Amino acid sequence: MQPTDIDPALALMAEFGQITNGTTRHINQMRQDSIFADGAVPARYKALAAMLWAVSARCEPCFKFYVQQAVRLGAAKTELGEFLAVAATMGGCVGEMWALKAFKAYKDLANGEPAPAADEQSCCSSQ
Repeated sequence: MQPTDIDPALALMAEFGQITNGTTRHINQMRQDSIFADGAVPARYKALAAMLWAVSARCEPCFKFYVQQAVRLGAAKTELGEFLAVAATMGGCVGEMWALKAFKAYKDLANGEPAPAADEQSCCSSQ
């Protein structure tokens, strides 16, 4: 999957990185170190938590990316469902709608879209 499959604006990420002194590259490195590495909390749970945050923030490119990462890291459909239940419960009707959008991203992935590797460009990283 290409980043532009998540959002066409991501085609500008390399140029954006140049004019922001590589800020997005540094953010991506922090993401690699803090989210996509096992620690006291398994990486898949951290990716699910990031997905939950992205649903709450209503950032569709972000939750699509974190759904993919959670699956790549071994999250089960039932684990995803429990995190999305939290999003729906805490966000009311609006949260439920955005949780449904995240579930659709999961279903799209389950229907054949490959999950990107952790070091591939995300919604918030540069090349």
